[in-house]
Amino acid sequence: MPSQQSNQPLPPGFRLDRYRIERQLSLGGFSIVYLAYDEEETPVAIKEYLPNSLALRSAGIVPVVSEEHRNAFRHGMKCFFEEGRSLAHLSHPNVVRVLNFFRANETVYMVMQYERGRTLHEHIRKCKGAIGESFVRNVFSRLLNGLREVHTQKLLHLDIKPANIYLRTDGSPVLLDFGAARQALSSDGPSLKPMYTPGFAAPEQYEAPDQLGPWTDIYAVGASIYTTMGGAAPPAASARLVKDELVPAAKCWAGKYSKQLLDTVDWCMQLDYLERPLSVFALQKALAEGGAAQHAPSWVDTLSRRLRGLIGK
Repeated sequence: MPSQQSNQPLPPGFRLDRYRIERQLSLGGFSIVYLAYDEEETPVAIKEYLPNSLALRSAGIVPVVSEEHRNAFRHGMKCFFEEGRSLAHLSHPNVVRVLNFFRANETVYMVMQYERGRTLHEHIRKCKGAIGESFVRNVFSRLLNGLREVHTQKLLHLDIKPANIYLRTDGSPVLLDFGAARQALSSDGPSLKPMYTPGFAAPEQYEAPDQLGPWTDIYAVGASIYTTMGGAAPPAASARLVKDELVPAAKCWAGKYSKQLLDTVDWCMQLDYLERPLSVFALQKALAEGGAAQHAPSWVDTLSRRLRGLIGK
């Protein structure tokens, strides 16, 4: 079976439709992403459908797909194309913009707006645990605006993690890489080998795919916040189902972040999806209410000040 290391990227300078490949940006289980330039020399990111478990490109341009894997490859390619079609209709500042999608070299390509900045994963590594609550609330509240729009379009991301959250140079977040979304676009046809990111994939992605929903992405959002706070991913859900050794956020970072924010993270990461926020709106409300509570005095604070004033008199 082809390995991830076996698939060779398109060479620099290669002409792909009306684009010129500059270099490889990333390599994943289902695709390769390139930096390219269009005819007007505008930079774009191009994602090539090339699942390493089904296709092999060691030389040449057209990937080699064995007869055994041909049906699965074609089904995945169809879903990838439909994903591009769906995302092309989605225009939101916090979701990567799909500009074009087309077939070539017996596979499919998705052209996306190229963003300048760095991933949240890179930002976490640079900050080394010095990320404050205002940053967490601001980035994830804005990211959830985009995710809410994704869910409105009947799509799921299914691979939210700091490496797929991009921070523009102005600090605004962009949700990247909907590579796993093709699993939610069609339930018929040959199944592709599922890909999980340990620590971020929800329990139902491992053992109950019929239970996938917005709450599945919400688990990953909670795990991403957990990682932002601590610098390391939480234990994989598959391991937690056997023996849950996750140390709750409320215990890990008590005193560093507000209890309300920590409780919200733990709420997102419940193993039972029915015990998580069931919609992005519910999670947004929790983040917004907690943020307001940081700046606005509670009724207890107000009453205490009044009592102190009366005693002082």
